[in-house]
Amino acid sequence: MLRYSIKRMSLTMAAFLAFTSPSLAQVMDLPMRETDRPRTTDSVPHVQLGVEPVPELVQDMLDHVETFPGVRLGATRVSLPGAIGFQLDADLPLANPQAIVGGGEFAHVHPDGSLHASLDPAVAREAVRQGWAIPHPWADQRPGWEGFVMIYTPLTKQELDVVLQLIENSYAYVTGQSAT
Repeated sequence: MLRYSIKRMSLTMAAFLAFTSPSLAQVMDLPMRETDRPRTTDSVPHVQLGVEPVPELVQDMLDHVETFPGVRLGATRVSLPGAIGFQLDADLPLANPQAIVGGGEFAHVHPDGSLHASLDPAVAREAVRQGWAIPHPWADQRPGWEGFVMIYTPLTKQELDVVLQLIENSYAYVTGQSAT
């Protein structure tokens, strides 16, 4: 009887916290992307076609990500040669480990400035709807990958600001922690 009451109280408290605590990876109010969506491949490797990165913006992105707690930048373990993985320290607790595609990376940036990231699924849908991302071809292949998208290369400072918000969302979704 006592065991049942404690279990029931725990479930009630968990439900209360789930509905009253703000999610770090909550739905974002994204603006509509003004530049055209790039064409992409429909298979793996999943890449953009005909897009040239702005090196300064990519460097700004990397500099920002490097400030996240428990993140190291390094050669990707799951993507194309030349891609840079946003690798999580092995001892960093994860809120959504199923969203990690592999290699301890919550995201990686390709040489063309686009990146693959695991977003909160609701945020991923909004990013696709507003023209910032496209689902990865394997996004529906495995539970936990529903928010796995390619975020298009930022071409302006304003686009980079939105892309950085999406990367912060990815970090928060995967780790349950704020990036800042």
